[in-house]
Amino acid sequence: MSETDNEDRTEAPSEKRLREARERGDSPRSRELANVAVLGCATLALKVTGPHIGGASRDWMRNALQFEPGLIGQPDRLPAYAAKQLLSLMLPVTPLLAAALVGCLLAPAAMGSLRFSGQALKTDLTRLSPMAGIKRMYGKESLVEFARSVLRLLLIGGIAALVIKGSLPRLMDLPSQSLEGAVSNGVDMVLGVFLAVVVSMGLLAALDVPYQRFAWGARLKMTKQELRDEAKESDGNPEVKARMRHAAREMANRRMMDAVPTADVIVTNPTHYAVALKYEAGAMRAPKVVAKGVDEMALRIRELGSQNKVALVEAPPLARALYRQCKVDEEIPVKLYAAVAQVLTYIFQLKKWHPSRGPMPQLVQVDVGADGAPDLVGDNA
Repeated sequence: MSETDNEDRTEAPSEKRLREARERGDSPRSRELANVAVLGCATLALKVTGPHIGGASRDWMRNALQFEPGLIGQPDRLPAYAAKQLLSLMLPVTPLLAAALVGCLLAPAAMGSLRFSGQALKTDLTRLSPMAGIKRMYGKESLVEFARSVLRLLLIGGIAALVIKGSLPRLMDLPSQSLEGAVSNGVDMVLGVFLAVVVSMGLLAALDVPYQRFAWGARLKMTKQELRDEAKESDGNPEVKARMRHAAREMANRRMMDAVPTADVIVTNPTHYAVALKYEAGAMRAPKVVAKGVDEMALRIRELGSQNKVALVEAPPLARALYRQCKVDEEIPVKLYAAVAQVLTYIFQLKKWHPSRGPMPQLVQVDVGADGAPDLVGDNA
C-alpha cells in the first residue's frame, strides 16, 4: 500500500469491513498482553501450588533414584518404566500448565480476537514476496517493534535487577541454611522476581493494547469511494433497483390485465379513471378490485373490458373513490358497500333483462359523498 493510498484512507472502517477483517483472522493483537497473561497466570499458579510441586518433585526424585531390581535382565520393561516415571513427573506440574493455557486464552479474549478463522489457515503466497519482507523489515511496524523491544529490555531488566539487588542478602545467606529452608527461600525469591517481571510487563501491555487497537483501526481505514461502493453494495445499485421496480410493476400490470376479462363491471371516470370489480356470491364477503388505473392504463382496462364484453359503468365520484381507497386484489372498504351494491345490482339486472319483461333497467347514478356514503341521483333516488 503506497503512501498516497494511506493518505486517501481518511474514513473510519465500517462495521462490514471490521466484520470481514475478523472473519479473515485479522484482529487486534497485543504480544505484550499475551506475555503478561501467560507469565502472570503461571506465576500465580506456582505461588499457590509451589509447596505441592516441591514435595511431589522431591518424592519423584527419591523414587527415580531408587534401584529397581525388576529391570535387571528385562530391557523390554524399560520403556514402560520410563513412561511411568515421566507421567508421575508431569502430574504435579499439570496445574501450572493449565494456568499457562488459560493465560493464552485470556489475552485474545480481552482484545476481542478469540475466534477461529478458517481463512487464516489458507495459503497466502504474497507473504513469501521478498519485497513485502523488505517493507516489513524497514517499515513503520519494524521501527515500532524495535522501540518496543528496547523499552521491554530496559523496563523488565531494570525492575528485575532492582528486585535481585534487594534480595542479595537473602541469597548470600542460603548456603548457611538447611536444604529444605534454602529451597523454600530460593523459590520465594524466584517468585518475587517473576512477580516484578509481571508488573513491568503489565505496564508495557497497558501502553501496547491501546496502540494495537489504534493501529488495527488505522490499517482498516477506508477511502470515501470505498464507503460509497460499500453503501451501493449494501443498499443495492440504484439502477438495478429501478429496473427491479420497473419489472415488478410490469408483472403487476400483466396480472391486472389478465384479471380484467373475469371482472363483473368496470367503473370509469369516464376517461381518466377505470376500476374493475368482481364479486362471487358465497365465495367473497364483498366485491374485490381486480384492476385499476389512470389515463393510459385506464384506457387499456376499458379497451380490454370492451373486447371481453365486461360492462362499463360511468360513475366518476365512485371511480375516483375506488381508485384512491382500494388496492388491487383487496375487498372494497365498508363505506363503499352501498355505492358498489347499486352498481352491481344494475349490472345483474341488465344481464337478466329481456325485452319481453318490460323496459330496460335504468342506471342509478351514484355520487359518493365526502364520508364515502352514496348520494343517489336518478329515477330511483
